[in-house]
Amino acid sequence: MKELNLKLKTKAKLPLSRQTVINLFLTNNWIKSELLSVLKPHDLSIEQFNVMRILRGQKGNPLNLQDIQERMVNKMSNTTRLIDKLIKKDFVKRTECKLNRRKIEIYITETGLDKLTEIDQIVNDTETYITSNLSKKELEQLNILLNKLEKQ
Repeated sequence: MKELNLKLKTKAKLPLSRQTVINLFLTNNWIKSELLSVLKPHDLSIEQFNVMRILRGQKGNPLNLQDIQERMVNKMSNTTRLIDKLIKKDFVKRTECKLNRRKIEIYITETGLDKLTEIDQIVNDTETYITSNLSKKELEQLNILLNKLEKQ
């Protein structure tokens, strides 16, 4: 409680549920900032990086916009705009489905795969740094607790 009060510059006694939610928000902002700092030199946002990793996981098979949106970490992202930006960078390509012309298929390009290969270790190192104050057991417990928070 004391640490959070120092961060927020308040002396008010906050309910434990509010402390937890505020801490989650602060931690989320810090994590995003750390990841963005390593992606920015590569002209990528966290959401663009997420789309590229989703597409790489398809191993050459396409996904449509709806499937990408469902797999996004940040569901509020404008997927169409993200795809357009990645197309301009030649990291992904959009094609019309041969069987259904109304269906658009998205693929990662060789350039996109090369970019991911280039930054994979940097992102892995950053994720390791972000979680370095926690033991393996604490990380496992944290994941259990965070999953428990989601009521979906």
